[in-house]
Amino acid sequence: MSVVLVDQQIVHYEVLGRGRPLIFLHGWVGSWRYWIPAMQTASIAYRAYALDLWGFGDTAKYSPAYSLDRQVELLDRFMYEMGIGRVALIGHGLGAVAAVQYALRTPEVVDRVMAVGYPLDEGCITPRFRSSTPAELADWLLSKSPLTEPVITDAPKTDGQAVVTSLAGMSANVLREANTGLHTPCLFVNGLNDPAVAPPDLDRVLTLPLNTHAINFDQSGHFPMLDEGSKFNRLMIDFLSLPSGDSPRELQLKEEWKRRVR
Repeated sequence: MSVVLVDQQIVHYEVLGRGRPLIFLHGWVGSWRYWIPAMQTASIAYRAYALDLWGFGDTAKYSPAYSLDRQVELLDRFMYEMGIGRVALIGHGLGAVAAVQYALRTPEVVDRVMAVGYPLDEGCITPRFRSSTPAELADWLLSKSPLTEPVITDAPKTDGQAVVTSLAGMSANVLREANTGLHTPCLFVNGLNDPAVAPPDLDRVLTLPLNTHAINFDQSGHFPMLDEGSKFNRLMIDFLSLPSGDSPRELQLKEEWKRRVR
């Protein structure tokens, strides 16, 4: 287990591979561990990091840092401690929101963002995040299998207050900034069967900036990286391979990438 100290508190992370830096950020349910298959795929060409945010996994249960702003600050502090400069970010749920917020604040640092299960407005987020325990959320969102075991096992490690406090910082204005202020290339990925974060409809997709793109996985729920892992990893590598600055709309979409909005 690898750790760094931030504000004299333990922050847990893991790293695989060599090459350009890439950071994975988990969501409201689980920890860094469900990123392992994607990290293994990316580690062939990238130095892939994944960390546990405040209150999750094996990072400190440090309640003063549970707000969305402090989770974003943790990403910045982690990069400083690791000596990471320009970076690609892949986030899910809470991690997707933190990644987009960090890109909005430091566009000179973030090369691209893959935002999985990103809520484009407050109404997309299930109220159950605020009323259920992390373990209950994992049982609700996942069937038991070897792939989902990391989420189900690590969910009880989460301080439920970290979920509630981070959600409190997600105002409509914060979430809609991605529609107007994001200059970093960003690929939004959602599962069409996600009961926790509703995927964007076609009208919303059409309002996204030209440097963004949205792809829905029609056989996925809240965890596309687990539900359709091979497809997710192929898309991830295609996105990471785009020349710096190119919009994800430049992807030569294979048939399985084509968006189907219902």
